[in-house]
Amino acid sequence: MPARKTLWLMGPTSGGKTTIAVAVIAALREKGVPAIHFDGDEVRDFFGTSHGFAAEDRLRVVKVLVHLANKAMDAGLTVIVSALTANPDARTYVREHTNNLQLGYVSCSIETCMERDPKGLYGRASRGEIDTLIGYNTPYPPLDDPDLVLDTENKSLDAITTETVRFLTGCRKNAPKI
Repeated sequence: MPARKTLWLMGPTSGGKTTIAVAVIAALREKGVPAIHFDGDEVRDFFGTSHGFAAEDRLRVVKVLVHLANKAMDAGLTVIVSALTANPDARTYVREHTNNLQLGYVSCSIETCMERDPKGLYGRASRGEIDTLIGYNTPYPPLDDPDLVLDTENKSLDAITTETVRFLTGCRKNAPKI
């Protein structure tokens, strides 16, 4: 059995983080690898309106995700977290507190993210209804030195899933740019 890891997928809104996580979890489970997915939006929704989108609220969500990931990995699971994780303090916290961490950067242009926009967030931001959308109202900073780059603009979900599973299960020694 491969070593347990936490793969933290970060990238812009509508870049494909959750889609990738769901596909990779399904593929890992098909191979008999016990795995779980934690999503930033699900954690935020769980806490209701008590978590907004200010930097301190975003960091609080990240701290919960780190705690959940570590507990799940301690229980023997491979963990995938999908979360925006744009602020430097959040990224530092993830790097310093997540066990067996692998960082995955979901690369996708904001233009393509705006075209996808499954939750209508970019549309709302363009109409001035929200002013906290990172990537639109403020730049989304690319991740420095990721272990894995997942290019959702130019690669298929199947290709990304296959390579990510290989990466997580140790079938590939060098971190690929997918």
